[in-house]
Amino acid sequence: MIFISACLVGQNVRYDGGNKLNNNLKKLVDQGIAKPICPEILGGLSTPRNPAEIVGGDGFDVLENKAKIIDNQGNDVTQEYVNGAMKALDTCQKMNCKTLILKSDSPTCSSENIYTGEFNGNKKQGVGIFSALLIKNGIQVYNEKNYNI
Repeated sequence: MIFISACLVGQNVRYDGGNKLNNNLKKLVDQGIAKPICPEILGGLSTPRNPAEIVGGDGFDVLENKAKIIDNQGNDVTQEYVNGAMKALDTCQKMNCKTLILKSDSPTCSSENIYTGEFNGNKKQGVGIFSALLIKNGIQVYNEKNYNI
């Protein structure tokens, strides 16, 4: 089973209430090859919600309690993101998922770059919380620009 970020298949689950539809990835869901998943929604976050960034590191650091996920109003939303990532991992493991295609630049899903935590639009190398959890559990993570199915 393959899971794809729900926002990439047209579901309006992003922080701004929108999506980032990728028609090629949506076709995989339509054909029954893949299923959508959104750890942020699984963690109880609303749509829309305040944008959030990892402050003090990346997803691996969040898992080790060395960094936090903070929204643009200064609220610590780390626990909601961690809870969602854990629930999504559980879903992946129950469905024997070996591959995920996740949204780039997300504090949850990114597998290459995340925002710096300064809310200035700049990015740095790093992974989101869900991607870090997947990698630690030996599950292959791609983004919408570099997937190999």
